[in-house]
Amino acid sequence: MKFGPVAVSQAEGALLAHSVKLGKHRLKKGLALEAEHVDQLRAAGVEEVIVARLDPGDVHENAAAGRLAAALVPDPEAVGLRLTAPFTGRVNVVANGAGVACLDVAALEAFNRVAPMITIATVPECQQMAPGGMVATIKVISFAVSEQEVRGACDAARGAIRLARPAYETATLIITGVPGGPSEDKGRRVIGARLKALEIQMVECVSVAHDTEELADAIKRAEGQMVLVLTGSATMDIDDVAPLALRRAGGRVERFGMPVDPGNLLFLGELSGRPVIGLPGCARSPALNGADWVLSRVACGLEVTADDIAAMGVGGLLKEIPTRPQPRAGRKAVS
Repeated sequence: MKFGPVAVSQAEGALLAHSVKLGKHRLKKGLALEAEHVDQLRAAGVEEVIVARLDPGDVHENAAAGRLAAALVPDPEAVGLRLTAPFTGRVNVVANGAGVACLDVAALEAFNRVAPMITIATVPECQQMAPGGMVATIKVISFAVSEQEVRGACDAARGAIRLARPAYETATLIITGVPGGPSEDKGRRVIGARLKALEIQMVECVSVAHDTEELADAIKRAEGQMVLVLTGSATMDIDDVAPLALRRAGGRVERFGMPVDPGNLLFLGELSGRPVIGLPGCARSPALNGADWVLSRVACGLEVTADDIAAMGVGGLLKEIPTRPQPRAGRKAVS
C-alpha cells in the first residue's frame, strides 16, 4: 500500500486518508475517490490530499476484517456469538446470550503477532457475558493489509473464540441460619439475581439451622441441578459445618479456599454429578467477588479444578466492598 500526499488531479481511485470539509458537506476518510469527488475538491480550491492506494495483493480493510472474523469464529451461531458487518476495518464479536467467554489465548496472541496492522482485543478469558455484550473487536488499523498477512492471521487463530452457554437450568439455594446472623432475604435476592443473569432459575430456597446433619439432609433433598450453600456463619475449615455436611451427604469437596479477595472462603464440590458451591459471605453483596468467577464457569459447564482456582490469584485482588466487616485498608499496621 502506498500512502502520502498527492495532487488532487492524481487522486482518483485512491482512498481518502483524512476527512475533508467541503462547504456544508464532508468527504469522509476511507472514501474511494471518484471523478465527481475530484471535481468537488477542485471546486473548493483543494490542491492536495493525503491518500492510500492499494498495491496488487493488498486486501481492503473491510474485506480483511470480514475474513479475519470468519476465521476466528467460523460458525457464530453454533458457539453463541454473532458478528457485526465490517465497517472502517472493524468487526465486533457479540454474545448472543448469557455465558462465559472461552478464548484460545495462545492462538490470539499469535494472531496479534502476525502484523501490527491486524489486531484483536478481547475481554479477559472466562469473563461472564450478558446478551449483547462485546466479546472481542477485530480491527485492521490501516486501509489495507497484504493477502499474505491476512492468511497468516487467519491460520494462527481459527476457531479461537466461543461462548460457553449455561449448561444448567435450575438451582437450589440453601441458607443456614445462626442467632443474630445476616439477613436471609438479602442473600436470597442477590444470589437469585446472579442466577438470573446466567439464565438459571432458582427453583427453591431452603432455610435450615447451621447444623451439619440438617444441612447434609437439605443438600441430599435439593431439587436443583446445581446446589448453592450460603452459611450464616463463615466457613473457616474444610471440616467446618458446610463442607462436612456435603461429605456426610455422600458428596466430595474438590477445593476449600481460594486466592481471590473478596471470596477466600468458597468451597467447591459435587454430589452425584451435581455441582455444589459453598458461597463466601461476600456473595450477599452484588459486587464482584471470587464466587462469581467460579459460579459462572460451573454454570456454563466448564470444568473448574483446584488448579484452576489456584491460578485465579493473579488478578484476584478485587475491589474492596463497603459491607466488608474488616476492610483491608484503614487499620493500623502491626510492627
